[in-house]
Amino acid sequence: MSIENWNERYRACKELSDTPAPLVERFAGHLAPGMALDLACGPGRNALYLAERGWRVTAVDGSPIAIAKLRERNVQIDARVVDLERGEFQIQPDSYDLICDCLYLQRDLFPQMKIGIRTGGMAIVTVLLAGVGTPTRVSPGELRAYFADWKILHYREQEVAELVAVR
Repeated sequence: MSIENWNERYRACKELSDTPAPLVERFAGHLAPGMALDLACGPGRNALYLAERGWRVTAVDGSPIAIAKLRERNVQIDARVVDLERGEFQIQPDSYDLICDCLYLQRDLFPQMKIGIRTGGMAIVTVLLAGVGTPTRVSPGELRAYFADWKILHYREQEVAELVAVR
């Protein structure tokens, strides 16, 4: 979906969900707060949840509408409009204790995510699982393979591939 399509979708939303992704709530809810990055954050349900628990959050998304809605709800979150596919945001090495990537697939971000998470830090990733020939989704086992050299705390595949891994 294009950024303009996402903008239209976010414009149409009168009420935004504050409910974080279940894996974020389950795994990050018990961690000591630190630095977090929420990739393709949309209007910020995960960023808001983390910020409320004391995390210092950077949230990035290509939709100016989504970022404006997030900024209206919490000005302390470092919310940025960036086109991830054009490389407008680079994840700096050893910068984050937690990186969330929920329902967004950009394969070339996985190496950046791994480098950007500090030792002992966590990645929480959910992406749509594909059938054969759907490149915008991951193949069975693909997400696990990207993090094979990490300690995997949770992995499940159904319609969505879910991964929680520690560096």
